[in-house]
Amino acid sequence: MRFGLAAALVALPIAFAAPARAATPEPAPVLIVGTFHMANPGQDLHNLAADDVLAARRQAELAAVSAGLQRFRPTRVAVEWPAALVTERYAAYRAGTLPPSRNEVVQLGFRLAQASGLEAVDGIDVDGEFPYDAVDAYAKQHGQSQVLAAAGADVQGFVDDMARRLAAGSVGSVLRFLNDPSRISADNAFYRTMLRIGSGDQQPGAELVAAWYRRNLQICARLVQLARPGDHVVVLYGSGHAFLLRQCVAETPGLRLVEANDFLPP
Repeated sequence: MRFGLAAALVALPIAFAAPARAATPEPAPVLIVGTFHMANPGQDLHNLAADDVLAARRQAELAAVSAGLQRFRPTRVAVEWPAALVTERYAAYRAGTLPPSRNEVVQLGFRLAQASGLEAVDGIDVDGEFPYDAVDAYAKQHGQSQVLAAAGADVQGFVDDMARRLAAGSVGSVLRFLNDPSRISADNAFYRTMLRIGSGDQQPGAELVAAWYRRNLQICARLVQLARPGDHVVVLYGSGHAFLLRQCVAETPGLRLVEANDFLPP
């Protein structure tokens, strides 16, 4: 009888089979769009003087950018403002009571979110230190000013090139230039150059890079925490952040990096 019972159990494997594992959700696609500061806030070491994006020509170009990004079918739009500010101003934007703004958060982020039928926009920005003065002081005291001068000249050359492109072309063409992966990698070279400033226990360059990485990790943490399976997330951020935000998305399980230039117009 014991043999017969064992045989019966072997003959009924389906009844005792372990339950099948749930399918792993597809990674949420994340499209990071590096932008330029359209309102000319002058808060960077090197600043682009953009023309008036409220002009009819630029408004048409911004509408084309929004139309291109809508092809990604966004379910969330994340922008470079703190959450509370975004909540307040996007509500006013939808109600038609927000005063005219040249800021790229409004011109790109709010425009895209409204066109995509989204009731909310995600503000994921966070303040951070940028201790450049300590780097500059150390370089001057230790004969390394030429390192900073060369790095600064490279950045200024990039800004001047972007200004020429904007004057001659469209907002879409400048965004495509900013979001070329090889250009994004070259943009991050400034921070690697900062590691040359210092010696021994005095490492102001490394401290600056650490502060920059910390801010971007804080930003990306907020992004990672809001993305859900099935989401299509568009992130609109200053192009200087693009390298680290792209790296964070590409290396995070459950997310999939999508190239902005697959959707941006010429």
